[in-house]
This record gives sequence, C-alpha cells and structure tokens, in this order.
Amino acid sequence: MKSRLCAAVAAGTLLLSGCSILGIGDDTVTLKLVAADYGDGTPTNSSARYWSRVVKKFEQDNPKIKVDVQVYGWSDIDAKVAAMVKAGNPPDLVETGGFADKAVAGQLYAARDVLPMETQADIMDSFNKAGQVLGTQYGIPFVASSRTFFYNKAIFQQAGITQPPASWADLKADAQLIKDKVPGVTPYALPLGPEEAQAEAMMWTMSGGSGLTDDAGVYTIDSPQNVNTFSWLQQNLVSTQLTYPDPGSVNRQTAFNDFTNGKVAMLNGHPALLQQAQQARVDFGTAPIPQQNPQRKSSTLGVADWMMAYSKNGHKSEIRSFLGFVYQQDNVLKFDEQYNLLPVTQDAMAALGNDPNLVDLKPFADALPNASFYPFGDPAWDTVSGRIKTEIGKAVTGDPRAVLSELQQYAGQQSNALRPQ
Repeated sequence: MKSRLCAAVAAGTLLLSGCSILGIGDDTVTLKLVAADYGDGTPTNSSARYWSRVVKKFEQDNPKIKVDVQVYGWSDIDAKVAAMVKAGNPPDLVETGGFADKAVAGQLYAARDVLPMETQADIMDSFNKAGQVLGTQYGIPFVASSRTFFYNKAIFQQAGITQPPASWADLKADAQLIKDKVPGVTPYALPLGPEEAQAEAMMWTMSGGSGLTDDAGVYTIDSPQNVNTFSWLQQNLVSTQLTYPDPGSVNRQTAFNDFTNGKVAMLNGHPALLQQAQQARVDFGTAPIPQQNPQRKSSTLGVADWMMAYSKNGHKSEIRSFLGFVYQQDNVLKFDEQYNLLPVTQDAMAALGNDPNLVDLKPFADALPNASFYPFGDPAWDTVSGRIKTEIGKAVTGDPRAVLSELQQYAGQQSNALRPQ
C-alpha cells in the first residue's frame, strides 16, 4: 500500500513538473553545474564539498533556483560534458579548461549576458581579454595561477650558490656546480612530458624573447627565437646531463615529487608546489624565472580555468544570479585558499594580499597582472596543445628546427580549419 502511495505521489510530481513547463504550478528552476575537482583524490579535499556549501547558501537566499552540481576529475570532465552536449542535454554551467570551440559552435552565452555588471567590473581586465573569442568574451575566469622559479636552499648551500639564477647563463653555471658537488640530484627539472609540456615550453619560449603565439594570437612555434631556445636547452642542459636524460618522458608531477623529495634542485612551478614542498619540509625559495637576457623584464605564464554558460536551456537570469553569488569575495577566497590558487577578482586579490597566512602566494600574485596566457581564444588551442604535449619534448633530443616546424604547420592547419570563415 505504502509503495503504491509513493508511486502515485511520484506520478503526481511528474505531472506537476510537466504542468510547470506550461506556466502552471511550481516555477522553480534547476541549474546544472559540472565542475572540475581540484582535490587530491580524497573525499575530504574534494571540490564537491566546496560547491555543496556554496549551493546550500545560495538556495537559502534564492528558493526558486536549485543547483545540481556534478564534480569530475580532470581526466574525465571534458568527455562527460561532451557526452551531455551530444545527447542534447547540456549543463547550464561548466567549470573546466578551454571554451573557444564551444563559443564558435554557438553553444555559449556571452559573458555580458550572464554576469552582473559589478561582477564583470571586478574581474581583472587581463582575464576578461583572455576570455574573448573574435572580440566577444565567452570564457569567465574562475581561478588562476602563475608560475615562478623554485630552488632548494639546502642544495644551493651544499653547492656554494648564494643566490638564485637571473639568466640562462647563471642557470647553467649553477646547474653544473650542483652536478659536481651534490651527487644524486638532478640540477634542473625540464618536464616536457605529456602531462603539461605546453606550460614548460611556453615559459622557456617567453624567457627566450618569443612565445607560442604573437600578440595577435598567430602561432609562432618555429620562430627563430624559439629554435634558438630549444637548441640552447639541448646543448646546455640535456646533452650536458644537467636535467633528465629524456625530458619528453618526464611529467610535471614527477618533477614536483622529485623536488619535494630532495632529488631536484631547480624547476619552474605553480602555487600547488608550495603546499607540497611545505608538507615535505623542504627548505626552498622562489624567484623570477631566469631570462636569456637578464636586462629584459621578467616574464611568466599565467594560467586560468574557466566558467562557461551554455545557452540551450535558456536560464540566463538564473545563471546570472548564481554567478553573482559565486564570485562574491568570501566564496572566491575560500576556494583559492583551499587549493593554493589565485583569485581573478580585484577585491579578492586585494584581500589575499593583506592576509599574513597567504604571504607565500605573493610572488605568484605579483606576477599575475603582467603574465602571458595560452591562446585560449583560438578554437584549435585544445587540439594544438595536445600535439605540443606529445611532440615538443623531441625538440631537446632531436632536431629542434624540424620538430618546431612540424608543430607550427600542424597548429596553422588546425587553427585555420576551426576558425569561422
């Protein structure tokens, strides 16, 4: 009897849901958010806990809007979202990586349509620009990080090094001292493996005076400066055994683990390495990334993860209300503090700068306003980045010019094929 009653109630609920589509009955709207997990794989550190708290508070203030959150690991989230879109059931909001291909496909709201004016004005302008596709912003920055140079102070002391390197020449000289005086340590980690080779490559090409693209977003992978950069790496770090024997097979996390275990003396890292190194009780320091020409202004890589709003379900005003809440200072800071990331809003960045508990993030925060970003606005970037991840490591063990030229040709073909005509 009880089960039949429940079934009847359930049937009634379905009927009311159907009526509400016609404007009868409950007018509650449910937003579906798919978000990436920034945790370490344990339930206590999962991003699902953060979103649960945010949604609970939001729903208390907005009883007509419910938010259904699904959190996936980075290796799964893009495929999960693609399957939802293909099935004709896209989420309303996705927080993950690239957005340009979705914008070109006409699947997204423009940022101006779903962000309150005060929220958009609070987001740092460099991120608003990085979120544009063909002059219109679709990518809404959610969190950011920049990169800086890490070094092991204890190893430096053993090698007789008194300050971090400012130039490539300094880096090579320090690496040689470490090799000679501290056996068993890799002087400089050069992780060009498939996990994040595009990041290490971009940092080195920028410090060599170029980049993966020019200011207009045109790929410059095989520029003369980049060929020189990878030739220098091959001749001065790889062939001299001052880094891993085959950098193309070494992933970023391997390099990070080796640094926290005292097996690597120097590397480029992001804020997550702070926590790992502190937990491992490594005596480390940070400094600007060494430049080929130390007289040139120091450059760094800025990385952002993005929120994007799908338009198919037509929940523009509800999305705007929710995003206005998500980007409030307290919510932004709670997420960034938990995962050692940087805020993208001006008020949260100012608050972070005044917090003595976050002083270790200051070098990353100081570098962020002048950082250069991946070409997020190119619909082909995800595809091009995938090829860079698997191939660019060969440029420090094979023919740099040939490897970079092949990547340049591939990038040009992909970019031209996916750009609107």
